Amino acid sequence: MEELNIKQLTLAVRTIAEEKNLPEETVLAVIEQAIAAAWRRDNGDRDQDVRSELNINNGTAVVFVMREVVEEVGSPSAEISLADAKKVKKDAKLGDIIEDKHDVVSFGRVAAQTAKQVVLQRLREAEREVVLEEYQDKIGTVVNGIVQRIEPRVIRVDLGKATGIIPQGEQIQGEFYNVGGRIKVFIKEIERDNRGQQLILSRGNEQFVEYLFKQEVPEIETGAVEVKAIAREAGRRTKIAVASTVPGIDPVGTFVGGHGTRVQAVMNEIGDQEKIDIISFDKNIEQFIKNALSPAEVTKVVIDEKTKRATVYVDESQQSIAIGRAGQNVRLASRLTGYELDIVQSAPVPAKVSAPAKHKNIEDSLIEAVQEIAE
Repeated sequence: MEELNIKQLTLAVRTIAEEKNLPEETVLAVIEQAIAAAWRRDNGDRDQDVRSELNINNGTAVVFVMREVVEEVGSPSAEISLADAKKVKKDAKLGDIIEDKHDVVSFGRVAAQTAKQVVLQRLREAEREVVLEEYQDKIGTVVNGIVQRIEPRVIRVDLGKATGIIPQGEQIQGEFYNVGGRIKVFIKEIERDNRGQQLILSRGNEQFVEYLFKQEVPEIETGAVEVKAIAREAGRRTKIAVASTVPGIDPVGTFVGGHGTRVQAVMNEIGDQEKIDIISFDKNIEQFIKNALSPAEVTKVVIDEKTKRATVYVDESQQSIAIGRAGQNVRLASRLTGYELDIVQSAPVPAKVSAPAKHKNIEDSLIEAVQEIAE
């Protein structure tokens, strides 16, 4: 057996807190968890619900084993009979939790090793949570990162203080990543699950494209132009509806930039394989739908407000353009406008048939000619 130096542990609380930039209460809680785990290893079994308390003032520790009061004991390490419970606590009743107190004196070598592992693991988790809290304010922004590791379903990106992941659904389809390569990523959210907290990054969402345009189009900041809606299938196509708040300003031209420089700068970041359609937003929903289906030319739009559906009539030559490859154009236009769009071929307009000219026979012609001469 080797002594567990509780006094040294209590002194270490403050030092660890300063080194790791963590609150003392967090470090204290971690060490208490480690003492409980070590005690369970030496004296109990896995079923036991154990907690410990560390007294920083006098450098002592106690462990509490919690057992539930039950009618019939199935697991003595986690349960206690009502009769036995009443010996400890006179007014005990079924469902109560009885705590058995144990002073911590010493641990075996294996248990001491367990305590050390728990401290290291819990401190890492606590550090990660503190770092991720710093990124809470950066959700919705784009930051630079370095590709750390490429796994089958996620890309791990080093952001400096923290590491985030780009899940498969947030990647740009067809994009290749190189370990050590610098990339821009959109901080989407902090996902919390049983394994802790995880920073979720994206390059494939609509907000990433919007953020890139904000960097290239200063008129968005001044409020002269604005993004009304975006629909995106990353790596293939993006439709972005834009509007102007100032008379005389062409919103589409503003986003495209002189010689297409602004839209090209965005494409340089997301890849040339992704087409970007910049269209004019229109308050008139019929016109907006026509614009959204660009480059297809639309003959007529019939809207059903109740079902949020619209029937779009196009000429035969425009039908495949309106639908797009694998239905992509109509799918993105639907998402952009908020209406389910049904593409229908316009009925061909029948050509006007002129009445056939009457063929005059030769006798009629001769009679008319004679009459003209006589007159």
